[in-house]
Amino acid sequence: MGFIFAIIIGGVAGIIADRLMSANNSLVLNVILGVAGAAVLNFILGLVFGLWGGNILWQLLTGIAGASALIWGYREMQRRR
Repeated sequence: MGFIFAIIIGGVAGIIADRLMSANNSLVLNVILGVAGAAVLNFILGLVFGLWGGNILWQLLTGIAGASALIWGYREMQRRR
């Protein structure tokens, strides 16, 4: 159940990050960026700062921040081509 919940929260985070950054990506890409962003940022925050969050709000905020960073990186890669 935790994996499905992570995908749902990551998808919502990806959609919010997409709207905040006016990226206009597809729904599938938003979910992928949200889940990947949340996973990467949670790992970094836990490893570097010892912040291992577990509640819904923490996961949503880290997902939004991580997805925003990945959207920014995706834009930079597209711009440099």
